[in-house]
Parts: sequence; C-alpha cells; structure tokens
Amino acid sequence: MLKAPEHQVAGHQARDGQLGPLVDGSGLFYKPLQSDDRGATELAFYTSFSSDPQIPAQIRSFFPGFHGTQLLHASDGSGLHPHLVLDDLLAGFRLPSVIDVKIGSRTWLPSSSDDYFRKCVAKDIETTSALLGFRISGLQINDDRGFWRPGRDAVRRFNSNDVRRALRRFVSSDPVASDDCDPDCAFASAVYGGSTGVLSQLLELKAWFEGQTLFHFCSASVLVAYEKDGSKKSDGDGGSAGARVRLVDFAHVAEGDGVIDHNFLGGLCSLIKFISDILQGFCGESSDAKCYLNGDVILQLLGHSTTKRKASTFKRNPTTTSSPTRPTVQFAAVRPPAVLHS
Repeated sequence: MLKAPEHQVAGHQARDGQLGPLVDGSGLFYKPLQSDDRGATELAFYTSFSSDPQIPAQIRSFFPGFHGTQLLHASDGSGLHPHLVLDDLLAGFRLPSVIDVKIGSRTWLPSSSDDYFRKCVAKDIETTSALLGFRISGLQINDDRGFWRPGRDAVRRFNSNDVRRALRRFVSSDPVASDDCDPDCAFASAVYGGSTGVLSQLLELKAWFEGQTLFHFCSASVLVAYEKDGSKKSDGDGGSAGARVRLVDFAHVAEGDGVIDHNFLGGLCSLIKFISDILQGFCGESSDAKCYLNGDVILQLLGHSTTKRKASTFKRNPTTTSSPTRPTVQFAAVRPPAVLHS
C-alpha cells in the first residue's frame, strides 16, 4: 500500500491534500512529475544519466536508482498522475536521522524566467546559499528517546552559526536537548569520519565534480542519512557503515557543454569544509578518535570558491535594469507524453 514517506524532511509532501511523493514499503519511491518544464527535465536527466556509459559505477551509486515511470493515483486526489519510480533512499532504516542540503550559491538556471530568477535570487540571499554556497532545506534527528525537527521557517532563517550548530547537533547524542546546550558531537567520528563516512563520500563526489562537464546540477541537494544504532557498528576505521550520502532533486539540471559545474563544486567544497572543521574539533578533544582527514585536501578546499566561474557567472545587461543577460542553457529533453507507463 502506498503512503507518504515518514522521514521526508524537505520538498512537497503528500499530506493534507497536497501532491507529493509516495513509498510502497518495499524499497521504491514514487515522485510525481511536475507538469511544466521541470518534470520534463527531471525525467530526461534520469533517462540520460541511467544509461550514460561515461558515468563511473561508483558515482552512479550516489544517485537514486531509476526504474521508469508509472501512472498512480495522485496523493492530492486529482486522479492518475505520472510518477518517477526511484529507489527509496531511506529503505531499511527504522529511525533515521536525515538532513537535506541544497548545494550551490545560485539556485537558478540561465534559462529561467525573470520571475523565477528574482524569486531564487531573493531566497539565495535570504538564506545561507549566497554566503556559504549551500543551505539546509530540512533535517530530522532521531533516536529511541525522541526526535528534533525544526520547522521550515526556522530552517530558512538559519545563519552560518545556525548551520554549523545544526551539523554538530546532527551527530550528537541528545537530539532533544535544549538549544542552550552545546552539541556533544558524540557520533561525529562514527558518522562523518572513517573511510566510509560522510566526509569520505563527499570527497569522492568532489573528485568527480572536479572533472565532469556533462551536467550542471542547479538546485540539487545532498541527502545524508544514518541511524544511531547502526552508527555504533563501525567499519574498523572509525566510520559508520550505515551513513548514506545521495544526490537528489534534478528538476533544474542543464547540459554541461564541456564546462565544469563550479556552482555545485564550490558549494560542495564549502559543505566539506564545515564537516571537516567539526571532525578536526572532535579529534582535537580526543587523541583516540579515528577521523578520516586529509590535511592537504582540506587546506585547498576553498580554492574552488574563488575559481573563475565561466559557467555560472552571468552579468547584467548595462543597457537595462529589468533583468540580467543570461545565456540560454537547455538540457536535451524530450517532453513526457500525457500518459506514461513503467
């Protein structure tokens, strides 16, 4: 039986008569296709990415498995609606702690309408996207005693200190502790560190983004999930065998046209730096902590944020004050038919 995902922390939710994703309890996630260009773009991306021989198998594992499309009764009661059929990234977890981090200082495409462009720019400036190169879209921290899940408006108001605290609290032992308490980062080494931990996985993604020019991932997110019971079972290198890092949300992907995606890469490097700082602080407090840190890499991480961004810098037309001059970048997409089948 299909139902709304229990641990969804961001995006449209299939509750209260709204159109949102569904899960079947057996490992599949059904995401409704948006009726405008975003739906066509996301379907085209999954179709292209899943069959592209240029994508290394290890990198492919960071993306949801794609199983075609299927007509399902929409969660908002509007009747049959086409859905993407994807792997449920939280399948197998009982009480996962989950965080959704939108990557990039710019969340709009050059081909966006002026209205959408203004909306995105305002949100990028109001949140930490423009400042840090990423923003937290939502999070939930679970354990057997309870959970902590800040409201959407509260998350949107996060400043850089709030982001740092949230990333520390995400790996702390008491999610329901008062905001006045300093997060203890008890699970930092187990979740963020180690050869299979979050930092190691993010560095692997970073290495790919330093060379890949196939796609530009605008407004995509890094989803991180782990379970505290699972985090106690390390891989022998201090890292959690259960920490999952995945990329999600591809309704604004564009062709790379041979240019590195500096917007995503810069934001990813910034997130890596934040997590590295947490691990460094934890290691500084405990000489026995086994943290996966590469000092040379960490020192150079922010270099990408100052790299000349040919692909993501768009200058305003000096002859007008209404909208920027933005070169048209289109993803090679075939619009989905009115009726889609798996």
